[in-house]
Amino acid sequence: MGNLIIEIPPIGERDCYYIQERYKPCFNYPLHKHNVYEFNFVEHCKGARRIVGDSVEVLGEYDLAFMGCNLEHVWEQYECKPGIIHEITIMIPADFFSPNFLEKNCMKPVKDMFENAQVGIAFGMRAIMTVYDRINQIVSSEPSFGTVQTLLSIIYDLAASGDYHTLASSHYSHAEVPVTSRRIKKLKDYIDAHFNEEIRIEVLADMVGMTPNALSRFFKQRTNRSISNYINEVRLGHATNMLADSTMSIAEISYRCGFNTISNFNRIFKNVKEITPKEFRESYKKNIFLI
Repeated sequence: MGNLIIEIPPIGERDCYYIQERYKPCFNYPLHKHNVYEFNFVEHCKGARRIVGDSVEVLGEYDLAFMGCNLEHVWEQYECKPGIIHEITIMIPADFFSPNFLEKNCMKPVKDMFENAQVGIAFGMRAIMTVYDRINQIVSSEPSFGTVQTLLSIIYDLAASGDYHTLASSHYSHAEVPVTSRRIKKLKDYIDAHFNEEIRIEVLADMVGMTPNALSRFFKQRTNRSISNYINEVRLGHATNMLADSTMSIAEISYRCGFNTISNFNRIFKNVKEITPKEFRESYKKNIFLI
């Protein structure tokens, strides 16, 4: 991927959405981002690789992802055999839903999905099959009130399904993740500020008046991840930013992000990202320009 493209979406001020369908032999569009939301549906993509922020995933036969504004993403050929790839992209403006409308009780699943889209979302097969026919229907219809209704039903059913997982780390995309517990917020603020230092669980436990064992259970219950996993997530978020945007050596990045050895950094990075830091950096070599 040679370049990061800052794409100017073809959506006018009065447009509700923009949709494009493509049949192509391979993935060849470079790394890009834009200031609108995007649903991207692909079929016949087994073995391709989707990169969203610092998330790297190898795909099956179908893929449906939802990206928030200004989030870097690309689909790479990788191990996908050349053939006829079917891709449908739906772009919607950032103000498609007003903030007040999203605060309505019935819109909570949609609000949650749009918040999660800041780091990118990938949907499971159950959700994809639920909206498959409607995605193919809307692309073959002229824009109208009826197609907007269809798009709204697609958005709501995807959100209500809950059949999705987030992609990029919040520390890479700089997305704000809501925190409801004051103690969890205090811990996260400390970890975010001291990620490049040794962080001892005894110090964290003292901060919130708990024993280390009680803190470990409490953090896991509230965040669905262990403290050590969260610390590594923060460190990897900073490391992937440095790999993408700096010329520092991998060893220096490892040190600056709080990993005690480069071998430990390489091992954790490969376990989480499924590629090495070197491979990740090579995928993100870029020059920024406008088209």
